[in-house]
Amino acid sequence: MNKLLMTLIGILSFSGIVQAEADIEAGKATAIACAACHGADGNSPSNLYPKLAGQHASYLEKQLQEFKSGKRNNAIMLGMAYSLSEQDMRNISAYYESQTTTPETIDAAIADAGQKLYMGGDLQRQIPACTACHGPRGNGLALAKFPKVSSQHPTYLKTQLESFRNKTRNNDQNSMMADIASKLTDADIELLSKYISALH
Repeated sequence: MNKLLMTLIGILSFSGIVQAEADIEAGKATAIACAACHGADGNSPSNLYPKLAGQHASYLEKQLQEFKSGKRNNAIMLGMAYSLSEQDMRNISAYYESQTTTPETIDAAIADAGQKLYMGGDLQRQIPACTACHGPRGNGLALAKFPKVSSQHPTYLKTQLESFRNKTRNNDQNSMMADIASKLTDADIELLSKYISALH
């Protein structure tokens, strides 16, 4: 909980930073190379890869920078990001943010069970509510670079939560996600992944 508070304070302190303007059309042209995995409009046809459509440009840009630097470890994305300039990253991110995410669905039983953990967390296990960073509808917070998680492939969400839990992904701010995920059981991760994917 303290990590979450510290992160939010730090973000608000630096909220006045201005970035160069993005060119969505240039981003669309550059993103052609991304279509094989992420789809032409950012709606990946495979649940192995994330949907990028509708994602916050600030979050996407951060991920591209960290793939390029190696802070986020992924051999395929290192190769894709390596030749991109900062402006390329800004343009691609703006293009994907301008697209609309395709929805996912779940059954009512999962929705009821998932809502309790997502909205309220688990005080006994010191698990904060996911809404604190990702909002009640899973739309995240662009300023804080907290991603939009709604309408994402449930399989991809599950993989990322597991990666945070086992620390194979460690590019989260102040290790906040790693800390939270370490307290989640396999059943929690399965439930949250399905519930979050159906938010919109």
